[in-house]
Amino acid sequence: MNTESIIQPDPEIKGERGPAMKGADVLVAALEREGVDTIFAYPGGASMELHQALTRSDKIRTILPRQEQGGGFMAHGYARATGRAGVCMATSGPGATNLVTCIADAYMDSIPMIAITGQVYQEFIGKAAFQETDFFGMTLPIVKHSYLVLTAEDLPRVVKEAFYLAESGRPGPVVIDIPKDVQQKVFEPFFPDEVSELEGYKLDQPKATDEELIEVLNLISKAKKPVLYTGGGIISADAHKELREFAELSGLPVTHTLMGLGVFDPDHPQSCYWYGMHGTVAGNWAVCESDLLLCCGARFDDRITGKVDKYAQEAYVIHFDVDKSEHNKNVHAHFPIRTDIKYALKRMSELIKEKKWEKPDLKTWMATITGWKNDYPFKYEKGKHITSQEAVEALYEFSKGEAIITTGVGQHQMWAAQYYRYKEPRTYISSLGLGTMGFGYPAAVGAKVARPDKEVIDIDGDGSFLMNVQELATAKIEKINAKCLLLNNQHLGMVVQWEDRFYESVRGHTVLCDPENIGGPENEEAIYPDYIKMCEGFGVKARRIIKREDLYDGIREMLEADEPFLLEVIVPYTEHVLPMIPQGKSAKEMLID
Repeated sequence: MNTESIIQPDPEIKGERGPAMKGADVLVAALEREGVDTIFAYPGGASMELHQALTRSDKIRTILPRQEQGGGFMAHGYARATGRAGVCMATSGPGATNLVTCIADAYMDSIPMIAITGQVYQEFIGKAAFQETDFFGMTLPIVKHSYLVLTAEDLPRVVKEAFYLAESGRPGPVVIDIPKDVQQKVFEPFFPDEVSELEGYKLDQPKATDEELIEVLNLISKAKKPVLYTGGGIISADAHKELREFAELSGLPVTHTLMGLGVFDPDHPQSCYWYGMHGTVAGNWAVCESDLLLCCGARFDDRITGKVDKYAQEAYVIHFDVDKSEHNKNVHAHFPIRTDIKYALKRMSELIKEKKWEKPDLKTWMATITGWKNDYPFKYEKGKHITSQEAVEALYEFSKGEAIITTGVGQHQMWAAQYYRYKEPRTYISSLGLGTMGFGYPAAVGAKVARPDKEVIDIDGDGSFLMNVQELATAKIEKINAKCLLLNNQHLGMVVQWEDRFYESVRGHTVLCDPENIGGPENEEAIYPDYIKMCEGFGVKARRIIKREDLYDGIREMLEADEPFLLEVIVPYTEHVLPMIPQGKSAKEMLID
C-alpha cells in the first residue's frame, strides 16, 4: 500500500507514530488507547469499514444491539454504571438519526457518551445521497461537541479530544461523524498522548476561592433553616464521600434530585431523601421553608422547583456548579460559585476543621423536618391485589438493596425511586431530564456489561418496555444477564394518572390492551400482549405473577437465574404515584392523598 501525504504534528505534542493503516483501523487503535473495552454498534453501508476494523481488535468487545436506539441506551447505561464514556456506533442516515434520542438523553442528564457514525463519501455530502443526513448539524444543539472528520490524519486527535470533552467538566455526549473515504484512507497516524489546547474550553477544573467558601460558611453559621440540595453533579464528580463529611460537620439537612439518588444514605438522620414532583414531603417542605439553600451540582429543573415564583421564597440561594451557564438560568442565585464540587466540599470541610467555626444551632429545624418525615412517609395501601409499590419493596428486600436498578419512564420509575432505597451512587439509572420511554432494558444491558459483578434489574412498565423489547435478543445472544421486573398494568400509567386527576378520567388513547376487555388481576385471559410468549420467542426465561402468595418465589427465581429473565407482575392500573406536586403549583400545594 502507498502511504498518502502525512500531516506533521506539532513537535511540542508528545505521542507516538503508528504504522500505515486505514482510517478505520486508526479509529479503533485510538479507541483502544482510551481504554475502551466495549462498543455497542449496528453496521451499515457507511460504517462497514469501521466494523471490519473492529473484527481485528482483540481489546474491544463489539455488542450488536437490535436497533440503534437500543445501542445508544446501552452506552448510556454503561456510562452511568462506571463514570466512563460509553461508546455507540451507527451507520449514516437512518442509523445515525436513530441515535438522536439517545444523544439528547445523555445531554440532558450530563452523561459522558461518544457516538460514532459513518457518513457518506465526502463528494456526496450535501447532495441528498443515499442514506445521507447532516448528522453534524442536526446534533449540534444536543452535544457537548460535534466533529465531522474531513481529514483522515485528524482522527487520533479527534478521538483524544472527544473523550476528554465527554468526561471532563460537566460531562456530556460527543459526536464523531466519519465519511467513508476517511475510513478507507491509508496513512501513518500520530497518536497524541494528551489534549493540548481546545478553543473556548479550559482544560483545568475551576476551583472556588477560600474567600468564597469562607463566606458560605459564615452564611451557614447565621442560618436558622438551611438546606443542602444536591444533584447528579455529585455523582459525576465522585464527590459523595466529600458530601457526607461536609454534611456531618455542618449539620445541614440533605435532600437531592433523582439524578442524585445514592449520594447520601437515606437512613442517615440528616437525610430528607429526594424531593421534587413525587419526592418526599420532608424534602419538598424543607426546601420550600428554607432561609439558606446550598445547591450543589444540580440545575433547578422544573420538576424540582414547581412554580418558580413560589419556590424557596425566603431562601438566600448559593449555587455551586462547574457550568456557569446554569447560574441564574431557572432560579436566581444570590451567590453563584463556579467550581468543581468535589474540591469545594472537601475544602469547606478542611476550613471547618482549621478554623474556629460557629456551627449553627439547628435543633428546632431538624425536629421540624423529622416530624415531617414521621408524619408523611411514602405509603400505599395493601389491597386485594399486588401493587407496583409492593413489588418494588419485595425486590428491595430480596436483593438486600444491593442491585443496580434501571427504569423505563412512568409511574414505575417513581415507585422504583420511592421504594428501592439507594445507598450508593450509580445504582439508580434512569432517563430523567428527557424522560425517554424504552430506556430501561437496554440501559440494564449496558450496565450489566459494565458491572458483571452486580445484579442489574430493569424495573419497567409495559408501555415503556415494549418500545425496545427487541433488546431481549441482544441479552440472550450475547449472554448478558440483565433482568427485568415488568409491572404490567396495560395502560400508560402516568398519563392515566393525570387523566384521572385533571381530565375527569377521559382516556385519551392511553389503554394498551383491548379497551373493551381489559386484562389484569381480575381478568387474566384478557392480558395482552403476552410477554411470556414474547420472551419464549427470544429464548428468554419469563414468569407471570398475579397472586400475592407467588410474588416472593417469583422474585427469588428471577434473582437466582444466571441468564436474562423477565418477571411480569400483573398490577392494577388504578394506583397513583403520591405525593405529587401538580404542574404549576408549589411544594406547599402538593397532593398527599
